[in-house]
Order: sequence, then structure tokens, then C-alpha cells
Amino acid sequence: MAKAMEALLAVVLLLFCGEWQVVRGEFDYRDALSKSILFLEAQRSGKLPQSQRVKWRGDSGLTDGKLQNVDLAGGYYDAGDNVKYGLPMAFTITTLAWGTLDYGKELKAAGEIQNARDAIRWGN
Repeated sequence: MAKAMEALLAVVLLLFCGEWQVVRGEFDYRDALSKSILFLEAQRSGKLPQSQRVKWRGDSGLTDGKLQNVDLAGGYYDAGDNVKYGLPMAFTITTLAWGTLDYGKELKAAGEIQNARDAIRWGN
């Protein structure tokens, strides 16, 4: 029961803090966008490019599928748990691609258009 109360209190605090920022006009959408795309970079699998901004990440999953003679390197992990799920990745990349088409001007203005395109290419 105590754990449930702690969780409820945490949710209420998060909602209050989030609402307070929005009411005061302090929410930085550009920062949220940048961090969302950066999160995807941190979940990359495979041989990472030189342009990788998350420097603490290294190459991973280079031999995925090798026993079955299939190259499964690349793509994204699902939330850092070293598992790659096909449908969530497909949904994420489709949503990102659609958003890039619809909001390309805004992504360009935020300086994130190339990062979004790179994220789409990586997932494909």
C-alpha cells in the first residue's frame, strides 16, 4: 500500500510540475524535440557512425543473426534493454517519418531536420 501511495504522489507531483511549467510558459519544445531524437541515437544498434552524438555509446549487436546467416545489425533497441522489437520500431520510424513530412519546416527551424532524417535512415 505504501508503494502505491508513493507512486500516486510521484504522478501527482509530475503532473503539477508539468502543468506549472506550461501555465508559466516555460516549456521548451525545441529542447524536448532535441532530447527525443537524441534518445533514439542512444538506442542505436550496430556499427555507429562518426556523427554519433551520444559519445558514451559504442558499437553493439554486430553479430546479431550470424548463426542463422542473417545480418540483423542495426536498427534500434527497445528502451535500452538490448531487445529489438520489430513492430514498435516500425511504428516509431513511421511516426517519425510522417512527422518529418508534416513538420519539416519546424524541424529545420529547430536545427533537427538532419538528425530526424538520420534517425529514419538508421531504423530502415
